Amino acid sequence: MKNIITIQHTQSLQHINGMIGSWTDWELTEKGKIQAKNIGMKLSSEYQNKTFKLYSSPLKRSLQTAEIVAEHFDVDIIFDDLLKERNLGSAVGKSVAWFRKNMQQEEHTIDDRYFDDAESRRDLWNRLLPFYERILDLDDENIIIVSHGDTLSVFNAMWLGLGVEFLNTGNLHGLAGGVSFLHLKENGKKTISGLNDTYYLR
Repeated sequence: MKNIITIQHTQSLQHINGMIGSWTDWELTEKGKIQAKNIGMKLSSEYQNKTFKLYSSPLKRSLQTAEIVAEHFDVDIIFDDLLKERNLGSAVGKSVAWFRKNMQQEEHTIDDRYFDDAESRRDLWNRLLPFYERILDLDDENIIIVSHGDTLSVFNAMWLGLGVEFLNTGNLHGLAGGVSFLHLKENGKKTISGLNDTYYLR
């Protein structure tokens, strides 16, 4: 059996300053650091004597969340660029107001890009797929993944076998600090026992 815990990074500066997240390297707020500590404390108390492998996006808000969680599991972090948030191209480093005013096209399908140099949702799916396949092939039974909203919504869809076209009509998006519990049973069945649970923030 394989157990995967995914954590969407906790509150970071772009949640309160009106700026775009994406590949802009925002740090956690003080509240976000407390939230990450709470997640680490509660998860480690629930999974005592379990050995985990921890993967994280290298963007600061995810990196800092992972570092705080890792302290409670006494584990090293494996950083992977494939876990970065969706690249919004020209909007990186800009405000949400600028984004809304200047977007080149609205997003109606998984192949639409807000800007010519941005990733579509299909692009994100294709980027993430090699990481997903690698995780499935690992012998490790317990894994923690710290990443971002768009990225984890795609990961959830992959896990449930929904296929990339699902993203045209559905979304499994979470909230900052949401924790999900994914399981691969010995019979090959994949389940999610908790999706974007915010209990661990408090």
